[in-house]
Amino acid sequence: MRVLVVGAGATGGYFGGRLLQAGNDVTFLVRGRRAAQLSDRGLVIRSPNGSVTLKDPPIIQAGQISSPFDLIMLSCKAFDLNDAMASFAPAVGPDSAILPLLNGIRHLDLLDEKFGAKQVLGGLCSIIATLNEESEIVQMQPMQSVRYGERDGTMSPRLRAIDAIFTTAIAGAAASGDVLADMWAKWAFLASLATTTCLMRAAIGTILAVPGGRAFILAALDETVAVASACGFPPSGPWFEETRNMLTTEGAPTTASMFRDIEAGHRVEADHILGDLITRAEAHGVVVPNLRLAYINLKAYEERRG
Repeated sequence: MRVLVVGAGATGGYFGGRLLQAGNDVTFLVRGRRAAQLSDRGLVIRSPNGSVTLKDPPIIQAGQISSPFDLIMLSCKAFDLNDAMASFAPAVGPDSAILPLLNGIRHLDLLDEKFGAKQVLGGLCSIIATLNEESEIVQMQPMQSVRYGERDGTMSPRLRAIDAIFTTAIAGAAASGDVLADMWAKWAFLASLATTTCLMRAAIGTILAVPGGRAFILAALDETVAVASACGFPPSGPWFEETRNMLTTEGAPTTASMFRDIEAGHRVEADHILGDLITRAEAHGVVVPNLRLAYINLKAYEERRG
């Protein structure tokens, strides 16, 4: 199976690197600067799950794709999606599968419109990783997972083939029989985490330490769960209990990646993670005051950032 990984940042570089490390046919679609880094230093992964340096990883740049790939793994930021779609479009053939690992849901509509729904799988991942000053991928905690599935819940031949290479290369990889529900569950958690840590500019443990902090966090979680439930994907069971525990663990250093982007002065996915959720809340008459306040805060950050 020929795999094209769009980008070689913290997420795509990590999961694509693990596939390459296991001997799979993986090519990274990157821009010029990242191509130079990878050619010079290799793809470096520093991880509690095992570090590796992959010398001379196969790379390609936009305009150089000459034939379709079997699987296109997409892990860009939402605000880069249009540019990414244009860059990998020549790699999409009639039998290609696109696996987006973006946050939220809205990207599915954009990919469907561009390539057709039958080409697009559902997918999500969990990893806490970043690029350091040397452009090495640094995984900060051992926790990691990646899930993928047909959006109609079937275990298709292509999904079986994808699952075979992912599960042998990546710890925490698994095919999903209800990937849309999984994506909604992650979105509800991530939106809660983004609302609280971005609005307070603090980690979960710090927020819990102040009067009213716990109630604020749980109120944000209640809002996101209410929206997901109104849209037909009520988070429940072990996932909900685990999420609630993660958001109420005293002293936890947990923050949203969007909070870390703010701290670094980077662009943020305010529209994709919070704005889209608020739009869906409005459509179903769900009141979400904390999400709205956090969204205004993020849009003010974007305005100030220019």
